[in-house]
Amino acid sequence: MTASTKIDDAAAQADKSIQDAEKKIRDLADRAERVILDALETVRVQSRVYADTATDSLDTAQRYVTEHVQERPLAATATALGVGVLIGLLLSGRNR
Repeated sequence: MTASTKIDDAAAQADKSIQDAEKKIRDLADRAERVILDALETVRVQSRVYADTATDSLDTAQRYVTEHVQERPLAATATALGVGVLIGLLLSGRNR
């Protein structure tokens, strides 16, 4: 076997190793993409459930407040005034 043949064999082996490595990298990238897409789908589904629950809770709270204000308008006004004063005091205390 001549030196030229050895070099050609080594180059062919190196080329095959590079091709194998490229295939493995592509396979790993494909698997990573599938895993990420699956995780994103799971997050999307869970966030939809949480959003629906939050919407239901807000609707319930809105009905409660509306009913409370209609039943006791003066008490609701006094409560709103008190909350407004407390928030104003808290905000003005920060500036001092």
